Amino acid sequence: MNKVLENARGDDLQNQLSKHTNYEDLCKSLDSPKIFVFSLPHGAVGDSVVDSLHPHLDKGDLIIDASNENWRNTQRRQGKLVSQGVYYIGMGVSGGYQAARRGPSMCPGGEERALDLALPLLNKVAAKDAKGNACVGRCGMGGSGHYVKMVHNGIEHGMMSAQAEAWQIMSMGLGMSYDEIGDVFEGWNAEGELSFSLNTYQKGTFLMEIGSQICKQKDGKGQHVLSVVEDKVVQDIDGTEGTGVRLSLRLMNSPKFINGSQIWSSEEAIRLHVPAPTLSDAHYVRIASAFRKDRKKIKEAFSGDFLHSSWLPSTEEKKKILEDLRRATYCAFLAAFVQGINVIDQADQENRWGIDFAAVIQIWRNGCIIKSDHISDILLAIFTHQQRGPLDRDLLHHHIIASELKKSFPSLRKIVAKGIATNAIIPSLSASLEWLKYSTNTTLPTQFYEAQLDFFGKHMFDLKGEETGQPISGKHHFEWRPA
Repeated sequence: MNKVLENARGDDLQNQLSKHTNYEDLCKSLDSPKIFVFSLPHGAVGDSVVDSLHPHLDKGDLIIDASNENWRNTQRRQGKLVSQGVYYIGMGVSGGYQAARRGPSMCPGGEERALDLALPLLNKVAAKDAKGNACVGRCGMGGSGHYVKMVHNGIEHGMMSAQAEAWQIMSMGLGMSYDEIGDVFEGWNAEGELSFSLNTYQKGTFLMEIGSQICKQKDGKGQHVLSVVEDKVVQDIDGTEGTGVRLSLRLMNSPKFINGSQIWSSEEAIRLHVPAPTLSDAHYVRIASAFRKDRKKIKEAFSGDFLHSSWLPSTEEKKKILEDLRRATYCAFLAAFVQGINVIDQADQENRWGIDFAAVIQIWRNGCIIKSDHISDILLAIFTHQQRGPLDRDLLHHHIIASELKKSFPSLRKIVAKGIATNAIIPSLSASLEWLKYSTNTTLPTQFYEAQLDFFGKHMFDLKGEETGQPISGKHHFEWRPA
């Protein structure tokens, strides 16, 4: 806190801040209704703060939890405070530490009256799109704000993985320099599906924008900073990203016992029976990357690794490959959005939050990692129509989504096929391809799978031509082998 006060003096804000060493003193210094905003590590820390504030709160006071909190904790705290007449908003915040000054994307959820109190303030500090519209809005009731931000993080990881896979294909497969790859990302951000928005007149996709800079950035010695970055992502393991931790049995024998993480969005996709492989496969490769020491031992056990070989294209072939790679990356980005929003939709139906999906897309317009203007235009058109009447919210049922994915499918298939042949590491790209194949197919290999289940477990099956189309047990069993 002393450091904060010191920085405030540098900005001539010292008279607007004060330091308090106990909750009673803090609460007495505030006018009524008291409004608290905090961003803390998820779980026990947040509980401790709420418990300490609780005796000093009055009816009408408001807490805005801007942490990356688990939505269940949010709803539990809301339930605890409601009898006291205290409002509690769970608000997801995106944009990283730089957004603290430039304006973040914010996703608040809670009671209508609580949002009425909070939004005038939040509108002032939120990121703005090119038309000046704030990237904040009424997400829904209960823990919806933290839930939507949780899934935002899942979408983010799917997109980041797909772009990283495209980067490595260009670097190792096509032999391109970092500066050349930076130029490609810059071009993708300026033209095509990853670029311009007719609605907001904004150009681009945030990850393409920073991807170009990452590739081109040099240090004081003229060396590319990216060239010395290790291939190890540890945020899932050490919990520093704040998107959910779970016990990692793999680390129980480590000298330093810590919690490992699994992103809650992947857990929710499984719990709600929503296929989201673009998101979940991105997490698996991140987890594998963290254990670099293990990867070295495995490499020794295999007497080497499955080396990424060169694609050896001609100049003309390279142009075609880069265009296919652009379309494949876009396809994976859109797949991540579709999968993530389908998860949110199922949770919304389960919890009856009344999520405003058009507001969510506006929240994601700027100030957040998954900002992608062309995709936002498509989704906003769908959800704006929803406001005028009933709508099938499974995005794969909409022709505009189907058209976009189908248009990019041949390019995605080419890139994945070439990647497999050359040992390219493409978890999110390949997962997106398989997801499209099995989501659009009515002749899956699960026909044989179902027979296996019936053979050893008497799990029953439907007969062709009499299926209900619903995920319920069949009515038929065959005695494959006498018991």
